[in-house]
Amino acid sequence: MAATRTQRNTPQPAPDGAPATSARLPYLIGRTDRIVKRRLGEALAPHGLTVPQFTALSVLHARGSLSNAQLAERSFMSPQSANEVVKTMEARGWVTRTPDPTHGRIVMLGLTEEALALLALCDQAVSRLEQEMLQGIDAAHAALLHDLLLQCGRNLR
Repeated sequence: MAATRTQRNTPQPAPDGAPATSARLPYLIGRTDRIVKRRLGEALAPHGLTVPQFTALSVLHARGSLSNAQLAERSFMSPQSANEVVKTMEARGWVTRTPDPTHGRIVMLGLTEEALALLALCDQAVSRLEQEMLQGIDAAHAALLHDLLLQCGRNLR
């Protein structure tokens, strides 16, 4: 019985040759994602934003004017969810809608000055969260983690 228990607790080599660990990388990334989303929600709540709203505002800030479909894709939301997020943000005066000059049926979304100011406040809160998350990790390793996560995302697209 004791031998069986020891065998169960000993990490087994992965079938793909990955190093034996107690938790697989997809699990660790998923767990970290859930924690980050929860903590991000807590950091944004005092500013009146949800994580999807912050994501959408950040994407619009980084990419400039986008259609709802483009915003949904870049924000990792369904078009329906993005539409609901945009409606709320428009009602709060954070987003403008203007006709696409090249396509009459497409509406382009942009940020208002109020949204830019709010985003600047929220970026400070997110920076504090990121600093806390990277505590004990030197700058070179943090940069490597950043690059490796980008590459993982590219590999899985």
